[in-house]
Amino acid sequence: MNIRFVDINEDRSHLADIRALYDSAFPEDERAPFSVLIRGAKKGNVDFWSCTDSDEWVGLLYVVSLDDMSYIFYFAVDERKRGKGYGTAILRAAQEVYEGHRLFLAIEEVDPKYDNYSERVKRQRFYENAGFALSGQKMQEADTIYDLMKIGGPVTNREYRRLMRSFMGLRMLYIPIRILEDQQADPFRT
Repeated sequence: MNIRFVDINEDRSHLADIRALYDSAFPEDERAPFSVLIRGAKKGNVDFWSCTDSDEWVGLLYVVSLDDMSYIFYFAVDERKRGKGYGTAILRAAQEVYEGHRLFLAIEEVDPKYDNYSERVKRQRFYENAGFALSGQKMQEADTIYDLMKIGGPVTNREYRRLMRSFMGLRMLYIPIRILEDQQADPFRT
């Protein structure tokens, strides 16, 4: 595989595919309006990548960075390409692009209380196989709780809110998003 990241600000040839994948891969209540992602991609700290294998389109990756933190906001592989190693290859390539950064992402909370528990476990294992580890932290967005996975050190609630504010601006004040600190995971974290 020859994974390449193509900036959608420079090449929009796969934008219709990206939009269709975005709409199908993420539940409506977890999707920001697509126009917000497009506008956000014009900011210097946001990367909206069309992921290709050589010239063949395979997926999308949306990353918001601040200082030494890079948050994988959205990541998906085209349904026709799933199960062929593209997801892991994209995440490994992202680790190279964001080398030296605390790279992190949120997955649906992995807890047996959910009907799709086995699917959540499978997703967690996928990210672990790509090099991510559970951080011991949870994030709450409105009523939904997510587990944070990371490469590199943890991200504090204050750092996360600064990163999100850099992306969302004042709208951040109206959206209840926070990291639920797990002090047992690292009692020395501030």
